[in-house]
Amino acid sequence: MNIPSKYDASQVEDKWYEYWMKNNYFHSTPDEREPYTIVIPPPNVTGVLHMGHMLNNTIQDVLIRRARLLGKNACWVPGTDHASIATEAKVVAKLKEQGISKSDLTREEFLQHAFDWKDEYGGKILEQLKKLGASCDWERTAFTMDPEMSESVIKVFVDLYNKGLIYRGFRMVNWDPEAKTTLSDEEVIHEERQGNLYYLEYKIEGSEDKLTIATTRPETIFGDTAICINPNDERFTHLKGKKAIVPLCNRVIPIIEDEYVDIEFGTGCLKVTPAHDENDKNLGDKHKLEVIDIFNEDASLNSFGLHYQGKDRFEVRKMVLETLERNDCLLKIEDYVHKVGHSERTDAIIEPRYTRKELANYLELLSSKRESRPNKKHGNIPL
Repeated sequence: MNIPSKYDASQVEDKWYEYWMKNNYFHSTPDEREPYTIVIPPPNVTGVLHMGHMLNNTIQDVLIRRARLLGKNACWVPGTDHASIATEAKVVAKLKEQGISKSDLTREEFLQHAFDWKDEYGGKILEQLKKLGASCDWERTAFTMDPEMSESVIKVFVDLYNKGLIYRGFRMVNWDPEAKTTLSDEEVIHEERQGNLYYLEYKIEGSEDKLTIATTRPETIFGDTAICINPNDERFTHLKGKKAIVPLCNRVIPIIEDEYVDIEFGTGCLKVTPAHDENDKNLGDKHKLEVIDIFNEDASLNSFGLHYQGKDRFEVRKMVLETLERNDCLLKIEDYVHKVGHSERTDAIIEPRYTRKELANYLELLSSKRESRPNKKHGNIPL
């Protein structure tokens, strides 16, 4: 017997894996033995496996092989995940290289491109797992968008809803205006950026008094519904109970008091825009303020932006600053370093966005047509 002086992985591993596959050693059929099952955390079909996948799958393989040695009916179910947002971004980028715009495709045409991507990269991932020696039951390979998988998800959500265990509430979300979708906190990357702090002047209704606020986002003044001061700040005692006038749109808004305001930051006066900032949203809920959403889903301004309607938020920022300066409402600009949230998928700057009231009202209408459900402890509108 000729034993090589050095271990040749390509010869040994390929030989034995082919032997295992040929003899169907990894396949599992329910019988009288104690079952031992692992459903693989499905890797995303956005590319290829990385070292983290290798470590995790090696641990699973050790556990499943040990179970077989103990005489258990071991079944390791393989599969891949569609990772909708991430995969969509990859497919859109690939189409762009081919001179194709997603907006020019029908839903069915785009889905076909997405499934073509899945077939290419999902296949690579499964072959990588085999190369790793993973002892999966390959006859059970699944994809998260397989019809039976989607039906199972729908069934579970309907069951949870019928039991009154899920609901839809008003929330501030991370909105990606490029992908036009909500992102989880895990999908937002906060990067330190050099920005500006803009000092704007608001008139006080019925007097010659004025107040100054400092903001990093002057374009959101169209969504202002209050000015907030700290009740312990003696500088603004004379403003308590009064109202301010928002520049450009001339909306009259209340001056409210809350200890949330940091006396030391900016001017000590805070513009409150509940639809476009998480902290402002909390203040709005507490003081029952109006919510004015000024952005479309692509972060262009809607009708609340007046003559800026349809223009991009950053383009509007420049135009608003020019107008404020002409009207002597822009007092000064300071350099300011702050963290800006970016989409992990598209690198677009995230827009904090309030869930649509119109949608909630529609859902409320739908719920009124359903059979009555047990009262819930929360005050949110059900799905």
